[in-house]
Amino acid sequence: MRTATLGPAERAEALAAMAERELDVLVVGAGVVGAGTALDAVTRGLSTGIVEARDWASGTSSRSSKLIHGGLRYLEMLDFALVREALKERGLLLERLAPHLVKPVPFLYPLQHKGWERFYAGSGVALYDAMSLSSGHGRGLPVHRHLSRRNALRVAPCLKKDALVGALQYYDAQMDDARFVTTLVRTAASYGARAASRARVVGFLREGERVVGARVQDVEAGQAYEIRAKQIVNATGVWTDDTQALIGERGQFHVRASKGIHLVVPKDRIHSTTGLILRTEKSVLFVIPWGRHWIVGTTDTDWDLDKAHPAASSADIDYLLEHVNTVLATPLTRDDVQGVYAGLRPLLAGESDATSKLSREHTVAHPVPGLVVVAGGKYTTYRVMAKDAVDEAVHGLGPGVSPARSAWGSVAPCVTEDTPLLGAEGYRALWNARARIAARTGLHVVRVEHLLNRYGSLTDEILDLVAADPSLGEPLAAAEDYLRAEIVYAASHEGARHLDDVLTRRTRISIETFDRGTLSARECAELMAPVLGWDERQIEKEVEHYEKRVEAERESQRQPDDLTADAARLGAPDIVPI
Repeated sequence: MRTATLGPAERAEALAAMAERELDVLVVGAGVVGAGTALDAVTRGLSTGIVEARDWASGTSSRSSKLIHGGLRYLEMLDFALVREALKERGLLLERLAPHLVKPVPFLYPLQHKGWERFYAGSGVALYDAMSLSSGHGRGLPVHRHLSRRNALRVAPCLKKDALVGALQYYDAQMDDARFVTTLVRTAASYGARAASRARVVGFLREGERVVGARVQDVEAGQAYEIRAKQIVNATGVWTDDTQALIGERGQFHVRASKGIHLVVPKDRIHSTTGLILRTEKSVLFVIPWGRHWIVGTTDTDWDLDKAHPAASSADIDYLLEHVNTVLATPLTRDDVQGVYAGLRPLLAGESDATSKLSREHTVAHPVPGLVVVAGGKYTTYRVMAKDAVDEAVHGLGPGVSPARSAWGSVAPCVTEDTPLLGAEGYRALWNARARIAARTGLHVVRVEHLLNRYGSLTDEILDLVAADPSLGEPLAAAEDYLRAEIVYAASHEGARHLDDVLTRRTRISIETFDRGTLSARECAELMAPVLGWDERQIEKEVEHYEKRVEAERESQRQPDDLTADAARLGAPDIVPI
């Protein structure tokens, strides 16, 4: 299998190829579900394309809590099937599919009541571990343990002594959500899928009642394409209703957007060797280890404003600070916050409040011939959602329409349970050899570990760039966690088209630095320019656009409510045309 490169030439080639020949499956939307659907379809032997209106994972899938988890709180809702399914997927990702991207992370749950709470919460966590082990993919994580208050304060000295009487510690997993989606898209492309970002579906092609393709606008070049496909999968998350409206048909369900915001603070502001999970009056609050930072989140509020750029208000930030400070011996302040991001959860909603099913379960529907819709769900179960969507599309293909045949004459079954993502194969061997790689390349071993945990066995492609131009082995001047080579690689291999793509999703500089990436903007734009063919004028536009975006976000976070925050955030334009 070749390793796909998602550079400018490959994008143009993909759009032309999709317009030239009818596909078996066209996926609309490249969040985690859409990317997973493209990988599922292409690995069954189906000719597959995927288009995304903006950047890979630019919506919900880059703005999550960065957790791969079973959903411990869903046990309390007695949603055992969802938890069991998610725990199996967590194990698959840790052990087989993406060990370079998905890592174990410990959490401490402080107990505030003696006796009954330890029994109640301990029973839930014990069941969580048992369900994980029974899935056959749970042996990669330590089991939970009970801690006294003294031992809990040893692992989390940040906690107030009177905030707990004891604690439970258990394990889940985490990943960089945007990097995971980019890797999914590249993996699908490596198996033959055609992939194009900044390609917006503006309408559907129909023959009678049947949907037979999509009209796609190249957002950057302005060219229009007609892409024909036997089956189209709408995997647009919180935009599901908008996409469905393009065919003029009433959907069988609706998707409601729920806003969640997260704060990013430096590691030294919270003294702990473990993450924290706290109960609030509405839900739970996580304090999640994130490299040299902590992520604190999340909120859960209705959102019916701009979906592309959900805004965090001052009230949202105060809510998180207030709740996390109830247990912290040294309270966090606004000055401690390095980054803020907001995302929208796609929740399924019925026709009325009485019939609403606002859970994290997913639904697949075939509202009209030729069009499959998949919606709802949670990040961890993306692969199951993708499988169900492709199963439904295959059912709609009918006999004799696809070359993807098994010995029994039908389209091959899903194989993604046994299909590692790019970078997974050989990752553990390279990790064991990281000191030798550091000695060979002249990089510090910590740098090599950083690369292996972002690119896995694709790290060699980064190192090749450094070998050809040693200056790329230097860190960015204002964001030293990242090498200059990673910026070039994002544009040449990972489909980054704009400065915002790199600072916000290929790296996390926009939330990991107090300047939110403005001090790195020009250096990154100049590194991207030769790859993307930018002249000095385009470099200036990219930097100016990014600075305006950051200022608009800062302004929105000073506003008292959603309406004013949304208006402030929309003060910056969306994308920069080339």
